[in-house]
Amino acid sequence: MLQHFRVQPMFEGGQLPGWTFSFQQGAERYTGDYMPDGTIKWTTAAPSNEEDVKKMVHELMTFHVYE
Repeated sequence: MLQHFRVQPMFEGGQLPGWTFSFQQGAERYTGDYMPDGTIKWTTAAPSNEEDVKKMVHELMTFHVYE
């Protein structure tokens, strides 16, 4: 489960190219960039369960950004 999920536009005014996000999973903190096409570029080491986390991040981004 992802805790303390935060998202913000990469640039002031919400202009694309994407968003930065961060979250806590267990004792680890992760950050990354979410691109408009749904790809994720990790700015920290990727979590060991990366594919599962990507699905959760995509769902959260859909909720926070697109709706």
